[in-house]
Amino acid sequence: MTIQSQDVNQPEVLAELHELYPRYEAALVSNDVETLVAMFWASPQVMRFGVAENLYGHDELEAFRKSRPAAGLARTVTWLDIVSFGSDFASITLEFERNTAGGIRRGRQSQVWVRLSQGWRIVSAHVSLLP
Repeated sequence: MTIQSQDVNQPEVLAELHELYPRYEAALVSNDVETLVAMFWASPQVMRFGVAENLYGHDELEAFRKSRPAAGLARTVTWLDIVSFGSDFASITLEFERNTAGGIRRGRQSQVWVRLSQGWRIVSAHVSLLP
């Protein structure tokens, strides 16, 4: 399938993702492990590259979420961009700031979202901090 310009950022698809993404962010900062795990594709092919870890497959991702400390997760999203391609594929990228004992840390995150039979799921994610 070739994506045409009219397939990019269809309003109804963007509306779905703009409603869904805040649920992910709220689950992240409140350490709602069940919701976070459910928002990722339940597959051995899902991956998440974090600040200090590379997670391959749903089992590794779930184990990371369950063992991660719940403190210090609050952050402020300073820039958010959602782009959809057709009705079943999207990219969400953002920049964030987190207050730490050493001062404000800036970071970035990218996620690939795909509409599967279970609904929208993250199939690939990357998080990194800036120096």
